[in-house]
Amino acid sequence: MKKEDFVIVAEKINKIYGKKDTKVQALKDVNISIKRGDYITIIGPSGSGKSTFMNIIGCLDKPTSGRLYIDNKDVSSLNDNKLAKIRLEKIGFVFQKYNLIPTLSALENVSLSMSFAGVSAAKRVERAEKLLEKVDLSHRLSHKPSEMSGGEQQRVAIARALSNNPSIILADEPTGNVDSKSGRRIMDILEEINTQGETVIVVTHDPNIAKRGKWTVRIHDGVVSSYANR
Repeated sequence: MKKEDFVIVAEKINKIYGKKDTKVQALKDVNISIKRGDYITIIGPSGSGKSTFMNIIGCLDKPTSGRLYIDNKDVSSLNDNKLAKIRLEKIGFVFQKYNLIPTLSALENVSLSMSFAGVSAAKRVERAEKLLEKVDLSHRLSHKPSEMSGGEQQRVAIARALSNNPSIILADEPTGNVDSKSGRRIMDILEEINTQGETVIVVTHDPNIAKRGKWTVRIHDGVVSSYANR
């Protein structure tokens, strides 16, 4: 396959924190290629480097060395402003703690990132309503996070992640703060999104969640120890 067939290509990614006596190598020569439309789960114990790797492929952090390509563009050495533009246009994030703005309604939370992308107010509202309908929350448009359950908040976060039509959805422990029933619904929604062509990457420590991916990447002590399909 050619590099342009992949949405993410990581080449010999290393990440080192600290200096001299306090130096910690979080990632060691990580190589991975993710095809467009793949559904990848990344599993590893606490401290294994999986969240560090997610932060790098999500352009929230930079590798100490190595190359990262997103949509065939080398983003390894881009400045913060250019990385922010990549995140806005290419990547949708779903976090364990939701990261919703507490003073905004579900509709406003989903609309917000579209305003940064220059989408008109009318189109923001129209798209936010459709996305919240997609995650079964049409009845919660005006509710604030404190008025919703954890599972509902995470579904708002998924709708927000889809708002700018990203090519990649990154979910970091998306079921970590919800009950098992809500967790299953969240994973079902992510799978539905994947069947519609989105590339979905889920970071987890839960083997049952990891089994739901088409491919599972195992990271241990900063090294990719295996990369296998389901």
